[in-house]
Amino acid sequence: MTQEKPSFIAEFFQKESAGGMVLCAAAIIAIIIANSPLEPYYELLLSTPMEIRVGALEIAKPLLLWINDGLMAIFFFLIGLELKRELIEGELADRRNIILPAVGAIGGMAMPAVIYLAFNHQDPVSDNGWAIPAATDIAFALGVLALLGSKVPTALKVFITSLAIFDDVGAIIIIALFYTDNLSIEALVVVIMCLPILFYLNKTNVVTKSPYVLISIVVWVATLKSGVHATLAGVLVAMFIPIRNENDPHDSPLKVLEHDLHPIVTYFVLPVFAFANAGLNVTGVTSEQFFHGVPMGIALGLFFGKQIGIFGLCYVCIKLGFSSLPNKMTWTSLYATSALCGIGFTMSLFIGSLAFEQTGAQVLFDERLGILLGSILSGIFGYWLLNRCLEQAATNQ
Repeated sequence: MTQEKPSFIAEFFQKESAGGMVLCAAAIIAIIIANSPLEPYYELLLSTPMEIRVGALEIAKPLLLWINDGLMAIFFFLIGLELKRELIEGELADRRNIILPAVGAIGGMAMPAVIYLAFNHQDPVSDNGWAIPAATDIAFALGVLALLGSKVPTALKVFITSLAIFDDVGAIIIIALFYTDNLSIEALVVVIMCLPILFYLNKTNVVTKSPYVLISIVVWVATLKSGVHATLAGVLVAMFIPIRNENDPHDSPLKVLEHDLHPIVTYFVLPVFAFANAGLNVTGVTSEQFFHGVPMGIALGLFFGKQIGIFGLCYVCIKLGFSSLPNKMTWTSLYATSALCGIGFTMSLFIGSLAFEQTGAQVLFDERLGILLGSILSGIFGYWLLNRCLEQAATNQ
């Protein structure tokens, strides 16, 4: 008897959940090393200079920025593929499924930013980190859901995944608008010139990977040199990957590529990013640093801002009749899910590196304190509350 192959969405949840565990392990290892005698070697590794030169073209960065600008471009490319698939034929293709997670994502980005700015609006350096608590880490959130087992309804998983996708789109827009500087027109022209080529490849049903890879490298380098953050090149290229093969209706280049990239991103890209960015040395942290407006604004923004913003706007949206509660979800489980979205680890760390990497502000504070505190509290509270309401729902059946 042959075993039935798991559906695409079930496989997606399975990989993301396991990825949350691996991501957590990488972060813990980084923190342990950063607070051990190995800390100087950890810093030395991340600051190791790496350079690529072709004629006059030179890319010289420390290893940490190769990870944040290079490897994370693959992560953003995968986000772009997932977004395109969902909009064309996935959960987001039905407008009725878009309204509630989209509204929730808006609230979940706005309220944490408001709380953060309430602590930091008078400091021109600190207020640059307003977007740090605005993001949700889907891998960690689904990892927590995995601890609850099969009693978590699929509708809840789909809701939190859809909300995280809109959340990622919002983060991409924020990065493009607020975390770019010193724009190079020449490099942007190169990016723009590549777009018709990608469009032509898509429209002529070119399904082999090599042309897209070649153009992607050019787009990434040009975006890196343009002053726009290089990871956005991944999202841009993803929009041109064909979702259907006109010569083979059973083949989807986009889905194949998404399927192939998932394990790479889940078990390599994100854990490496977490290891490189989560190494917080807490031995020398003073109370002044801990209670600084940046870590406090981030922690409270993630923990309270996500709960208030997501649940509040979703509540208003449902009560006004624009949407309805997803199947098998209650108001309590919606609130618990909102709290769980306060886990902002990966994207929050990424935006934090953009907000403060050139200011030297870490001498005064470390935004990772707030990210870790807010994410841990959100994960624990969201798990506890969701476990209680799911157990109660099972008892009432």
